[in-house]
Amino acid sequence: MQTSRARPTVWIQAARPKTLGAAIAPVLVGTAMALEAGSLHLLSATCALISAILIQVGVNFHNDYHDYLKGTDTEERVGPERVTQAGLVDPETMRFATIAVFAVAVLAGLYLIWRGGWPILAIGIASILSALWYTGGRYSLAYMGAADLFVFVFFGPVAVGGTYYVQALSVSWEVLFAGAGPGLLAVAILLVNNIRDVEGDRNARKRTLVVRLGRRVGVYFYAICLLLAFGIPAILYAVTGAHPWAMVAMVALPLAIQPVRILQATTDPRKLNPLLGATGRLLVLWALLFSIGWNI
Repeated sequence: MQTSRARPTVWIQAARPKTLGAAIAPVLVGTAMALEAGSLHLLSATCALISAILIQVGVNFHNDYHDYLKGTDTEERVGPERVTQAGLVDPETMRFATIAVFAVAVLAGLYLIWRGGWPILAIGIASILSALWYTGGRYSLAYMGAADLFVFVFFGPVAVGGTYYVQALSVSWEVLFAGAGPGLLAVAILLVNNIRDVEGDRNARKRTLVVRLGRRVGVYFYAICLLLAFGIPAILYAVTGAHPWAMVAMVALPLAIQPVRILQATTDPRKLNPLLGATGRLLVLWALLFSIGWNI
């Protein structure tokens, strides 16, 4: 077991801070839309944010643990270092930490369940079960190639709609449709990861969408996800005739061009690691601009 790094630093690394934008962005969008509707409820918004972040951290811990057990994370891994595989945290400690984080997420969500009732209870149970199913078990989502769909649903319409619902105690199709933006960009982050790791995943029999359909299709899907996400505000305006300023999110679309070009032209997995952070920043920027524009 390596001991050269302070324990807090190791756990921060295991939490994968660059991925947390995928948890924060939909809560921001749902809260901004509740604010515009006159239904802002700060305590509910805060609890939703805490629960979302903790569930994401729990997913990351669980992924770190199970990919080590299944042999997907090896010394040949080219992505960011995984603490269990690197010997910085022993497997049982990581397993306990995963359970603990999910337990705290449930505690943070108890108020939301009290306020929102059975729909929030259902969302909470489904979110945690999906998080555990992501890499756990013989037929896990990530290993069957079904993770992309679940990431879209739970980091998109479910997260945005749920955040809005615990504040307004109702939800509209516009809110759920707006959630497609963060959902598509969260899928784009996953695609970067899977395109980078396609050879290692294939060898480990991890049948991601990219492994099943090929690297080129994965790159096309990445570009389509970005394009569709930035088109969401325009579609909302075209259909409803309201909130034209939400289209300010589209000014960030040119920032997506370079990541697409790099992903298409670069086959060296190590050179793709920066695209994870770049795509995550696009997600957060989209959420910020959309949220501001929606309230103008």
